[in-house]
Amino acid sequence: MIRLHSQITEFTSAEWDVLAGTQPFVSHAYLAALEQTAAVGERSGWAPCHLALRDEAQRLIGAMPLYRKTHSYGEYVFDWAWADAYQRHGLDYYPKLISAIPFTPITGPRLLAKDDATRQILLAAAVAIAQEAGDSSFHLLFPEANQAALAQQSGLIPRCDVQFHWLRGDWRDYADFSDALTRDKRKKLRQERRKVSDAGVEIIRKRGSDISEADWHFFYRCYSNTYLEHRSTPYLSLAFFLQIASSMPQACLLVLAYQAGQPIAAALNIIGPDRLYGRYWGAAWGPAGFVANLHFELCFYQGIEFALEAGLDAFEGGAQGAHKLARGFAPVSTQSAHWLAHAGFADAIDQHLAKERQAVSQWQSELEQHKPFKR
Repeated sequence: MIRLHSQITEFTSAEWDVLAGTQPFVSHAYLAALEQTAAVGERSGWAPCHLALRDEAQRLIGAMPLYRKTHSYGEYVFDWAWADAYQRHGLDYYPKLISAIPFTPITGPRLLAKDDATRQILLAAAVAIAQEAGDSSFHLLFPEANQAALAQQSGLIPRCDVQFHWLRGDWRDYADFSDALTRDKRKKLRQERRKVSDAGVEIIRKRGSDISEADWHFFYRCYSNTYLEHRSTPYLSLAFFLQIASSMPQACLLVLAYQAGQPIAAALNIIGPDRLYGRYWGAAWGPAGFVANLHFELCFYQGIEFALEAGLDAFEGGAQGAHKLARGFAPVSTQSAHWLAHAGFADAIDQHLAKERQAVSQWQSELEQHKPFKR
């Protein structure tokens, strides 16, 4: 039986998480924090309508994080041009249906089930729901590769992009990693880190219960400053961060920078079972003002060091940013899949995305040639 739920708390955390697995962003706790602090909801343009598939005994055998959207903010798979084309032809692009983790461009499970047959049922149900509701489209954003392949087999249009992830080699520690870089790149990284230390900056990493409420308040001030600098509004509230600090503390890693004993910047990472996810950063500069390269130190080098110390396989430093390549990150393909109700637009977008995939593949191949490691 298929049913839609307007709140993640209509599922028990146990039944949801047994299907979702161990990736923190798909967890019941993370999605509940988004809803309970109003980061998502009707007023935000992210209306939860999570999909549940239950067997005859009412056991949950399939689920999908699902939202009806009235805009395209916070998705990181950009379809503004599609919406504009619809508008120019007198058609409504919104609302649309998406399966994604709000504000989180991180690959993970979206079709939550134990087998592919059930995942295909979930996909078919999502498309049918979009059709019955009169939605323009259904979008599956940042699914795992096998789920993206299933979506393509089910007739959805594939789309790809590139992110930059640090991938663990056979390095024992940061010094090993640094030594593997070419001479010029190694020199540049050392210079960047030295400028931070020469500015009298002390870096402290805190995890879980070691992060105080005062630390969270300072982090939120920094996080908000980043949005203000770009004349934008934060998606997430202080209440959201305090809730995940309480509900999933061991997943939280806060990197704090101090100068003359005062905090001046912070970066938040989320820890998964095999990888680290860089999420947000910001600064509240002290009397000495701007510190060159502090962003690279907090958001890249500290994350790489932690991943090596913790034995993690990868560190995802956030969406986009080809500048990460020179700092030891590798180009990695990300996927999405799309169904559009309007046959004419579906054909046009299919043709466009075929060309886009070729261009992205070529760009990724070119990036591979510029990795900063010794041959």
